[in-house]
Parts: sequence; C-alpha cells; structure tokens
Amino acid sequence: MTTPSPGIAYTITIRCQIENRPGMLGSIATAIGDSGGDIGAIDIVRVDRNHITRDITVRVQDELHGDRIVRRISVLPGVTVTNVSDRVFLMHQGGKLTVHGRVQVKNRDDLSLIYTPGVARVCRAIARDEENAFSLTIKKNSLAVVSDGSAVLGLGNLGAAAAIPVMEGKAVLFKELADIDAFPICLKSQDPDVIVATVEQIAPVFGAINLEDIAAPKCFAIEEQLVEQLDIPVMHDDQHGTAVVVLAGLRNAATLVGKRLDQMRVVVSGAGVAGTAIIFNLLNAGIAEITAVDRNGILNATEDQDLTPIQRQIAERTNREGRRGSLADALVGADVFIGVSTGNILTPDMVRAMARDAIVFALANPVPEGDPEMLAQHARVVATGRSDSPNQINNALSFPGIFRGALDVRAARITQRMRLAAAEGLAGVIGKDELTEEYIVPSVFNRDIVPAIAAAVARAARAEGVARAEIGG
Repeated sequence: MTTPSPGIAYTITIRCQIENRPGMLGSIATAIGDSGGDIGAIDIVRVDRNHITRDITVRVQDELHGDRIVRRISVLPGVTVTNVSDRVFLMHQGGKLTVHGRVQVKNRDDLSLIYTPGVARVCRAIARDEENAFSLTIKKNSLAVVSDGSAVLGLGNLGAAAAIPVMEGKAVLFKELADIDAFPICLKSQDPDVIVATVEQIAPVFGAINLEDIAAPKCFAIEEQLVEQLDIPVMHDDQHGTAVVVLAGLRNAATLVGKRLDQMRVVVSGAGVAGTAIIFNLLNAGIAEITAVDRNGILNATEDQDLTPIQRQIAERTNREGRRGSLADALVGADVFIGVSTGNILTPDMVRAMARDAIVFALANPVPEGDPEMLAQHARVVATGRSDSPNQINNALSFPGIFRGALDVRAARITQRMRLAAAEGLAGVIGKDELTEEYIVPSVFNRDIVPAIAAAVARAARAEGVARAEIGG
C-alpha cells in the first residue's frame, strides 16, 4: 500500500518553550524523526536565562499525524508546547484574492473621469454596440470560475461555501500564470437548470467561463448548454484540462519509447468526468484502440451492462476488439494504462502483462493506482498526479494557456480542435532531445508553457473560424 509522505500540504509550526540546557533541541528532533515527521525550519523566538522559545516547522502526512507528533513532544520533560499553527490555514487567512484598480483616484477630475459624469459616455457607447465592452471594460481579460461545490477536489459534495478556497486558488493561478483576471463564483443551487440560467445572467461581465468541481453527470449537460447558448469560451476544466495534459504527456512518452499514437492500445480505468474527456480526446487524436474499464469491468457495447448514457457512448466508440473481463484482462498486451479511478488497484503482474516499453499514467489522488516505485520497476514511463513524483499530470499545465489563447483572439468557444492544439503546444515545450523517462511533461512553473499553448490555441481558433479578433485586438 502507498502511504503519503510528509509534504508541504500538511505543514505545521510548533512553538515550544524549552528549558535552556544542553540536549533539549536534540531530544525534540529525535522525537519528531522517530514519529515520521520531516523537520524544516527551526527559529528562535525569544531567549531568557531559563528558557528558549522556538518555532519548529514540520512536514507531516496528515492532520492526525501532526496531532501525534505534537502529543509526542508535549510529554518530553522540560518542553511545553504553547501553540501549533497550520501553514495552509495561515495562507488562507482573509482569502487569497483582493481587487486593485488599474487607475488611481487622487482628485476631483479623476473621479469625474472614472465615474460620473464621464462614465455615462462610455455606457452609451456600449449600449450602441455591445462589442465595445471588450475594449472599454474588464470583459476582454476576465473569467468566471464557476462551481456549485458538488464535487470539490476528491472530497465530494461540500457545497458552495466550501468550494470558495479552491476557486480562489484557481483565480490566483490564472493571474500568476496567464495574467487573466479571474473571479470565484460559487453557486448555492446545485440544480443544473439554475446553474445554467445563473451563468447566462452573469456572462455579460466575463470574457470566458471556467466550470469547476461540478459533479457528473450533470456537468456534461451544463457545459453543453452553456457552450450552445453563450458566445464566449466555456470549458469544464475537470474534463478537458486534464485530458489535454494527458494527451501531451502521452505524445512525448510515445516519442520516447518509439511508438506511434495510431498504433497504440490504451486502457483507461475510470469512466467518470476526467476519464470520459480523456477517452474522447485520445480518440480524436488518433489513438488506435481504447479499452475503457470501470468498477464493473470492461465496457462493452454488445453486452447487457448497466451503463449511464455517457458510458454507453464510450462503449460504442471503444473496445472494437470486443474484450471482456476485468482490468487485468484489459491490460494484457496494452501499450498504455491511464488511471483516473482508485488507488492501489495495479499489481506487478498486471503491469508485467502489458506490452514492451509500457506507459503507465496512475493519476488517482492522493494515492495512485499503483505505488510509483513498483510501477517504475515494470513500466518504461510512469506518471502520476502527485507533486512528489516525476511527471506530474496537473491540469494547471493546460487551463491558463487554453483560456489565454481563447481570450487573445476573442474566441466564441473552445473547440475540440483547439484542445488538440493545446496538447501539441504543451508537448512541444520539451524538445525531443530533452525527453527522458522522468521528463515527459514540464513543470507548472516553466514560463514557456502558457505562451506555447496560447499561440497554438489562437491559431486553431482562427483556422476554425471561431476567432473574432487578431491577437491583442
């Protein structure tokens, strides 16, 4: 079984009042190490004749692990724990976003220009032609990150308020990585019709809509309706953002092992939101054959399986060889495994049964479908969704550049062709001579990513006739 390692997502700072005598810090460090904690910074807060107060920062596995370490320190002779703070919660105090004006208001003239009476002329210009909103308001570079909180990360239906931190984080990434002004919009209603109607009503302010953390199967219908009814780009990132990164990683992995996409058989485990988009994206990219598997086994259109409408569509477009059985049966001779399902379902025998130079994308989080070290022993290329393993498949690699490109040319929508172009743009950030088994996707912080994807998306939008302006127009 894979056990999460101490990581930055669970970092605590323990303030201890320690008797001022030799060996005390060593005893605390030993207690932390023996308990599985990873010590980071150790800072002195104050010193007097009898005591030293220190802040000790420790990476832990989870909240319970942190509590155990604190209790272990608390019983040490001569040590008093006075406070414990969580770095994640400190980072979120007061939220992660604020609003700054692009113009300053220093005097009466400034006020007249940005507000009444001057603003009235701008309002009339937009009333005459709504296209002017793209040049005279924030619309040109603004985006709504919309969620109903029904599928927050892997935590389930937590509701709108609990979704705010995720949408705030997404907005920060849009600004930091692509200079897009994004706003978290978390809706109380989880009724698909209400969600669609609400987004339609707020759409005039925004140049694009990013749907996020909305549960299946309603997410499919919500996206489809909004794409049809709005004249701005709409994308459900949980579906398409992940699918773009998977395709980019697979392109580079295939190049590395010397295989062609149109000659590969791919097994996809998980037919939910991400799995569905991955499957359709791979089919459109020319993958030779896909075998889709869910908890009940291989999806097969010729069998009397209890399938959802989306699963039925998948079954009708995959498994042309008519395979039956379990995941283990599907993997025999497969070139690629892509998992968006459940942790620890792959065994060494299952990976060994795959084709030569197997490629395994075990993307379940936080525990992947197989232990990364085990997978690396039997597969040529391994990727996960984890930041502490090579080849992290992270949708943050794709969504900033996709929306940057769409906004740059004022695209009316994001098409399949644009998403395929995004995958090619992302894959191309790594040169063929740079590819290794541990480097098939770039780091999120590679500043070449967004321009490469944006340019590819913009070209595809113009070629498909959905662009309404030249870049920057």
